[in-house]
Amino acid sequence: MNRAPGARRLILTAAAAAAILLCAGLAFALWGRPPASRIPAATAPAPSSPAGTAGPGSQGQLLVPRVSLASVRWSSFYRVDLPVSAQAGPYDTSGGVAVRFAHTPLGALLAAVNIGVRANAQWGPRIFGTVIRGQVTGPDAAALLAGCQAAYDQAARSAGVSGGQPLGTVDVREQAFRWITYSPAAAILDLAVAGPGDGGATVRATVQIEVIWDGGDWKVVAPPGGDWGNSAAGLSSLAGYTAFPGQGGGR
Repeated sequence: MNRAPGARRLILTAAAAAAILLCAGLAFALWGRPPASRIPAATAPAPSSPAGTAGPGSQGQLLVPRVSLASVRWSSFYRVDLPVSAQAGPYDTSGGVAVRFAHTPLGALLAAVNIGVRANAQWGPRIFGTVIRGQVTGPDAAALLAGCQAAYDQAARSAGVSGGQPLGTVDVREQAFRWITYSPAAAILDLAVAGPGDGGATVRATVQIEVIWDGGDWKVVAPPGGDWGNSAAGLSSLAGYTAFPGQGGGR
């Protein structure tokens, strides 16, 4: 997947951002907010098939699961609103981590968001170290951990943060998602995140996250090279995505 440098900065805010996201460090927090003009827009994906039906894909028929979001609520994690559900988890958020998700499509979705956001340098080694060691798998998990630690050490020195404390809060919203495929064993989805750009504009990025069912819970597969930027892209439209209720706590 060919991803733009600007998109790398944005997604590292959500999980890593996360977003997401989505995580070598939250871009808005570590490197400053990238101007909207520097984030090339990704081509809007074709709309997903209706929930519960199979949609065509390059590898044949890909399953798009039926997921009700009626039970989804928002929980603040260092001022980032994350989706949670009494039906699908996480059932335990003690110590800053999020574990125990239902073995369902909604459980997979919530695991992708909650684990992906926490596997980030922004929150300090107590959180990202615990999350990556226990809830991230795949051949690049060690690289993700090393990258988070290096990013945290550098940012902590610059910001005068000590004792492994979080680097601060960020302004980012988990807005929407798009299924790529799902099975009870594994799932892949795109997560759309948003943050403020220049002049009050909203900039968006998407990060692709894979989860697998392993050891009685969902785990996130580390991104290629242990860098969420390799799975991120700028996003100009939410066409084809399913919006979370309230799009991030209604903000």
